[in-house]
Amino acid sequence: MEREAPRSGLAELLSPDQRQLLSRDRQLLWRLREALAAAAASEDDLRTLRQAEADLDELFLLVIVGEFNAGKSALINALLGAPVLPEGVTPTTAEVTLLRDGPAPEQRSADGLLEIRYPLDLLRDLAIVDTPGTNAVLRRHEELTRRFIPRADLVLFVTSADRPFTESERSFMELIRTWGKKLVLVLNKVDLLQPAELEEQLGFVREQSRQLLGFIPQVFPVSARAALRAKQVASDGEREQAWAASRFQALEAFIRETLDDQERLRLKLQTPLGVAERIAASYQDAAQQRLELLQADLLLSESLEGQLALYLADMRRDFGFRLHELDTVLHQLQERGERFLDDTLRLGRVFDLFNAARIKSEFERQVVADLPAQVDRLGQSLIDWMVEQDLRLWRSVTEQVERRRAARPGEGPSARLAGSFEYDRRTLLGTLGSVAREVVQRHDHRREAEQLAQSVRETVTQATLMEAGALGLGALVVALVSSAALDVTGILASGAIAGLGLYLLPLKRRRAKEQFRLRTAALRDGLASALSEAFERELEHSVQRVRDALAPYDRFVRVEQAKMTTLCGTLAAILAEARTLREQIQRL
Repeated sequence: MEREAPRSGLAELLSPDQRQLLSRDRQLLWRLREALAAAAASEDDLRTLRQAEADLDELFLLVIVGEFNAGKSALINALLGAPVLPEGVTPTTAEVTLLRDGPAPEQRSADGLLEIRYPLDLLRDLAIVDTPGTNAVLRRHEELTRRFIPRADLVLFVTSADRPFTESERSFMELIRTWGKKLVLVLNKVDLLQPAELEEQLGFVREQSRQLLGFIPQVFPVSARAALRAKQVASDGEREQAWAASRFQALEAFIRETLDDQERLRLKLQTPLGVAERIAASYQDAAQQRLELLQADLLLSESLEGQLALYLADMRRDFGFRLHELDTVLHQLQERGERFLDDTLRLGRVFDLFNAARIKSEFERQVVADLPAQVDRLGQSLIDWMVEQDLRLWRSVTEQVERRRAARPGEGPSARLAGSFEYDRRTLLGTLGSVAREVVQRHDHRREAEQLAQSVRETVTQATLMEAGALGLGALVVALVSSAALDVTGILASGAIAGLGLYLLPLKRRRAKEQFRLRTAALRDGLASALSEAFERELEHSVQRVRDALAPYDRFVRVEQAKMTTLCGTLAAILAEARTLREQIQRL
């Protein structure tokens, strides 16, 4: 009688509602793959998602895992009823082995995967995967096994009764748990134990499973070799005895009967959800970790901008105090000038008024006095203060950027999001830090103070329509004061007696004093305005240099923050949909 053709895919199992669930499975995988591809996810994870989608068209996949010499190959041979796979005390499974139904035994091997075709009714409904031992000496074998776990619709975890739950088995079971796989435990080689020992080992296995998985999976104690021997012996009595000793019937019934079409369909549809949930959750953690890093970066950017605002406010406040000192000096100048006019423009000194040189000399001695030195001192103090504050600002920026550069993200979830993020962020922080360091290192207080002083002198002379030349600020102020005084005293000297008469001298003195007050007030206001203009220009220039240096880094942080926020939202929606879809599949 000709055998039926093997089933391919889920077509024979699906109703219209089930096909809709299958379609939603595919759409969810596609959406996740598109979102992660845009986020520069690793090629391994994208390949896993593509494989999960492709596996929906394949038969139910039963994956056998465990340490080498735990009896995985023997277990498969017992299921098949024939020694199809080699067995031994050394690692005999060198490749991932995929067993499928076929009209005749056949083998083919490629890229570490050995495919065996074998005519067996059991293989019409499912495919069986034998994996290298989790503790195999060849780590490539273990890597192949780990890569195959996400594809499993059901995992049979085989552990040996004489050494159950080794460290490598614990580690591998935790990996299986992270993929959300349905897992069944097989305690093999129970023929090595006495009944009391078996019960003790079963209790140990269940408790260890509960601690690792959070629940107790189904546990089947078997002797795979006894089961295979029972299927191969000719004697009925010997066969029955070996079959009973193997305790294999419960496991075989579970695989053949409990895993009926409906249960296999449920597990088959849930497999890609487990893959999607694990990968989406890992990238959600990575994106969240990156968001935390970016939030700290943004806080640095915002903190620096806040510091710049405070710097502007503090500088303007302190400039007002320093300008007040200059204002006080000029007020004292005005008071001295008025006293000079009172002492000079009187009848007792009428003949002295015709001596312009003498009046000028007395004016410079009594009124001007040490004004140049005072103005130069205050002006230089103001300029030095501005240069020093600018240097302190850049030192502060340098220190804060260096601290931020030292805050390296770990090699945790964030490493899953590849791309140029780390390089770009490190480069931008390095550029910002190097700009700040260069400003500090190339700071030449004398040169910068002289440049600022020249800028102030130019502003003052432009405001007062004078030529600066090589004059200092104090000399400029004296020149302005002297010209104002000479205007006043010149008029008095030429016309006080000859043109106006002595009786008008008091009137002329009052007018001269008023004129001097107006001229010195104008001088004071003009000088304050010119200094304020120069100060504001230099202050804004200083702050703008910091902002210009910070701008590329700030833009990068905000763009990356928007991208990660969007990715987190997309992944959260996918995970929520996966949970809803899982619940609907569970109700099949």
